[in-house]
Amino acid sequence: MEWLLFPIAYHITFGTYGTRLHGDDRGTIDRKMNKPGEPIVGSNPDWWESERDRLNFPPVQLNAEQMRFAESTLPSICARGGWTLHTCAAAPDHLHVVLSTRSDGAAVRKWMKRWLGEAMSEHWPLPGQSAWWAEGGSVRWVWTQEYFDDVKAYVHRQRATHE
Repeated sequence: MEWLLFPIAYHITFGTYGTRLHGDDRGTIDRKMNKPGEPIVGSNPDWWESERDRLNFPPVQLNAEQMRFAESTLPSICARGGWTLHTCAAAPDHLHVVLSTRSDGAAVRKWMKRWLGEAMSEHWPLPGQSAWWAEGGSVRWVWTQEYFDDVKAYVHRQRATHE
């Protein structure tokens, strides 16, 4: 039997700076506290305020133009990285990308955030040392065709730019 060394695709998600803090009403994952399969961290106003007070810059919310720009720029970023883009979607506070590559997903996420942030800063310079993106993000490995079809359709429905 031949074993797959790489998944069919990666579902990469990352947030904008300061918009999804621990204690948020929507719930979050704290990698120091949560193990896979455990419940998310629920609403905790004190924790949320503590996180907000530690922000170095104002939170970043993408406007409609910036969301469309991100979606239209990601194909060239993926080409630059040698990754095959299947679909992407930008929301005011996060981005989803479904792509295939034989590279490490976390490294791909790091470079994608860097290159997209640089491209966005050419059009919308941020003040001082502000950042477009929150630290980290999610990299889910897509191993089955069914999951690939489902995640691709889900992300495509979220697009700011509808083809």
